[in-house]
Amino acid sequence: MSKQLRVFHRLQAAHSALFRAADRHLRDTVGLGNAQQTILFMLMREDGLSLGSIARQLQLGKPGVSGLVDRLEAGGFAERRPDPDDARGVRLHILPAGRAAAQRAAPITKAINRELLAPFSESERDTIARFLDHLAMQAEPIVASKVAALSPERISS
Repeated sequence: MSKQLRVFHRLQAAHSALFRAADRHLRDTVGLGNAQQTILFMLMREDGLSLGSIARQLQLGKPGVSGLVDRLEAGGFAERRPDPDDARGVRLHILPAGRAAAQRAAPITKAINRELLAPFSESERDTIARFLDHLAMQAEPIVASKVAALSPERISS
């Protein structure tokens, strides 16, 4: 009988450990947390993103993104500017200090990725990528189907 792999638990433990360590190291070396660094990377690719676009890409709520953006602005890394296409909207623009911070963070992130994948063969890396892509694309339907199947009404009947 094979042992059941507790994916949900292991992902939570791995995510917490990895992001806690990366956040601490990035704050010490670059002065930004991981989520703030990710926003700067996004702005390096496409400056002037709306906060809604950032929230969707990070899969965070607008209030969470607003707090991250507040900290980026306070640190002089980015600034909100009025959206020229929407009188009520704002767009986030990277500032020179943000560009410099992202450039300092990029090799750290690349090194972490290399180290994470170092013990795995190319075939195993392909499987890891396929699993993570599957999870990112299918998390909602996977969880929703299981929650619906195990809802209290169905369990008690």
